[in-house]
Amino acid sequence: MPLDALADEAVALRHSAASWREAVLEAGRALERTGAVEAAYSRRMIEQVDVLGPYIVIAPGLALAHARPGHDVLADGLSVVTLAEPVPFGHSTNDPVSVVIGIAATQSHGHLASSPDSPTCSAAPTR
Repeated sequence: MPLDALADEAVALRHSAASWREAVLEAGRALERTGAVEAAYSRRMIEQVDVLGPYIVIAPGLALAHARPGHDVLADGLSVVTLAEPVPFGHSTNDPVSVVIGIAATQSHGHLASSPDSPTCSAAPTR
């Protein structure tokens, strides 16, 4: 699913989060600000980790927050949240997390393409 450049609304820099839940919630809020998802999607992303554990922490310091497509996903989207201070997710080797990428997909068989059409930040937002 090729995407356009990330909108400023999709990016939160140096966000203060006291827990992994708050970090994931902010990634969801950023997706909401772009119109990609409704608020329920953020709660579903948190439920995924509650049920399945911290599998979303895919590399040292990096979490890929997502949930399955549903009625609360309005469009494919990405968000990026950098944290002011890293937070633990409970992953045995990749904690703590300092960057959370939120993903919303309208179809379960879609994926983010690694191509020139993949999302890029067009400018560094001032926040």
